[in-house]
Amino acid sequence: MNLLHRRFFLRLAAGAVVLPLLSRIASALDYPMRPVRIVVGFPVGNASDIIGRLIAQALSARLGQQFIVENRPGAAGNNAAEFVARADADGYTLLMEVVTANAINAALYAKLGFDFVRDIAPVATIATGPYIMVVHPAVPATTLAEFVAYAKANPGKINMASAGTGTGTHVVGELFKMMAGVDLLHVPYRGSFLTDLLSGQVQVVFGPTSQLIEYIRAGKLRALAVTSATRWAALPDIPSVAEVVPGYEASAWYGIGAPKGTPATIIAKLNQDINIALADPTIKARLADLGDTVLTSSPADFKKLIAEDIDKWAKVIKAANIKPE
Repeated sequence: MNLLHRRFFLRLAAGAVVLPLLSRIASALDYPMRPVRIVVGFPVGNASDIIGRLIAQALSARLGQQFIVENRPGAAGNNAAEFVARADADGYTLLMEVVTANAINAALYAKLGFDFVRDIAPVATIATGPYIMVVHPAVPATTLAEFVAYAKANPGKINMASAGTGTGTHVVGELFKMMAGVDLLHVPYRGSFLTDLLSGQVQVVFGPTSQLIEYIRAGKLRALAVTSATRWAALPDIPSVAEVVPGYEASAWYGIGAPKGTPATIIAKLNQDINIALADPTIKARLADLGDTVLTSSPADFKKLIAEDIDKWAKVIKAANIKPE
């Protein structure tokens, strides 16, 4: 090959490498060019659904394309996660992550059709908040200390509802049972437990603040404690579980994920736009009304948070001998 031909060949080869890269960069700069789905693994009205719709509305306004929430409940959020894991890695199908639930699933299920850590790329965190321990007003306990005493005097007679075996609402409750030394009867639901909780058929639940706070304010449920390590700024009059059960802590984290292989440029763009949206005082106020606080991060920081939660809940699952349904 003479020198002229060699130079021509090298230019062609360089172009073959650069053109796809430029194409990916251009697609990220133009993104989104059509509606984007945010897949939620829980029913309408669940905390993740409420927060997912809030961020979808903000992104729609900011980016000029519709971000549409699609609910795919079932299997404690695994149905939605697997659907997104198998979706095209083009940024048009995203996962509304409940880090606690997804971290629990990663530790609980030995055989899934996907690997949450490997197959879902962290994009951005949205918010964090404690779970809140509530009881039906008929329960003869107005403080957490009174509830612990009542539960110890009535082992196995108090029904603890959850959104299903192995969900955050279950495992957070199991951590409380172990650390407080009480025997509560776990009653898992495949959908919402709210109807039975409000009617008194089940007496206690550890639920997301965003899902329960309006019922507390209306006097339909009694809040006994929040699960954060200290009192929550949004609910300063409600004590933390740790004030009665030292060392107890559990928080819910919400964020956005994407299929593995989604271009880094699109992930970076989404991260930037989500963080900008979360700086809006209106969004902050709305999340505060739900009992949550804005949490911004880089994709790398989000990845670290997920790894830490998986490690924590794996230990609880093993100690409580929780098995998947």
